[in-house]
Amino acid sequence: MRSSGINITRHACLYETAPAYVTDQPRFINSAIRGVTKLGPHELLSTLKRIERDLGRTDGIRYGPRPIDLDILFYGKYKVRSDILNIPHERIWERPFVMAPLMDLLGSAIDSDTEGMYRVMPVANGLLDWSKRTSVMGILNVTPDSFSDGGNFMSVESAVSQVRLMISEGADMIDIGAQSTRPMASRISVEEELSRLIPVLEAVVSMPEVEGKLISVDTFYSEVASEAVSKGAHIINDVSAGQLDSNMFKVMADLDVPYVAMHMRGDPSTMQNSENLKYDNVCKEISSELYSQVREAEISGIPAWRIMIDPGIGFSKKTEQNLDILKGLPDIREEIATRSLAISHAPMLIGPSRKRFLGEICSRPTAAERDPATIASVTAGVLGGANIVRVHNVKDNLDAVKLCDAILRQKSSRMKSSH
Repeated sequence: MRSSGINITRHACLYETAPAYVTDQPRFINSAIRGVTKLGPHELLSTLKRIERDLGRTDGIRYGPRPIDLDILFYGKYKVRSDILNIPHERIWERPFVMAPLMDLLGSAIDSDTEGMYRVMPVANGLLDWSKRTSVMGILNVTPDSFSDGGNFMSVESAVSQVRLMISEGADMIDIGAQSTRPMASRISVEEELSRLIPVLEAVVSMPEVEGKLISVDTFYSEVASEAVSKGAHIINDVSAGQLDSNMFKVMADLDVPYVAMHMRGDPSTMQNSENLKYDNVCKEISSELYSQVREAEISGIPAWRIMIDPGIGFSKKTEQNLDILKGLPDIREEIATRSLAISHAPMLIGPSRKRFLGEICSRPTAAERDPATIASVTAGVLGGANIVRVHNVKDNLDAVKLCDAILRQKSSRMKSSH
């Protein structure tokens, strides 16, 4: 659209819905965008029809199967009535699959029936629906200096063995990191990060066991992100939310894979400095600072339906602030919703696994001893609305996640039956 004179300024979520009117066809994917253009209403219509043709749409059964369908819902405050164009679109109010994304843009919740509609994220030739259950992301650090498992998985053989173990234990995703982001970690170059990452990534994506699983790469370098996706990575997980590489958003806009934006102040070597630990209201300030980066990402061309958010537990946070985050995940979503309803609905990832604050609370100086505390923090996070948990110990945390999901399903079922 940008190349056609339409500058997109905001995206709604992506919704999977049952087909309307003609029901004997595949499920639909619906969304909405807000944009700015110098094209007049009829010029805009012609441009959208050309885009439809370019994407393979042909004249067929009305409301029948089609690769794409672009409609103009509003054109500023103007009304248009002609033989070929009616604005506002005359069927907005009868279509929940239009109303839901429209309300994302307008910033208010939808009252109409949304039964059978699910927010989804395109990933790896499929759709991630994070409403049904919590996903477990297993951590693979191919670094010599990570705080928990540094040096354990530097060889391709040991890395592949660990991935095989995590998948056998039930991991939905594997997050591969080749640069330590522990406090006070020294930054390595793009070249060194790639030299560690690529041999392992190539081996992992070729594993038969990885079929149907998602591979994430943990990096704040745009060059690493681009190379990783070309080698088969499905997700880019950026602890800096674009702050440590000015090209990250531009590159991610072209890569067409999900992007995890995490809150952090400074960089790993400075994030625990006193000035980066000052918060008046940690959840409110995380929401504001993270959203400002996400907004920049969206303007740069990364649609809201490809963004995941991470409040950054353990990154530029003290122990008490990490606890505030764990109990305040709903507050973070609510605060983001005042700025963007779509982003407030984004999948939320948390990564408390074996972190120092758990050791401080439980008197466990060794990272590997912090798994029980990790399970407790994961439980709090999932019950508070986290959708993906990033952990070292997949097996035990998966049990906690399954229990939390069962509790949430029962709660949801009772709420529906009471209405």
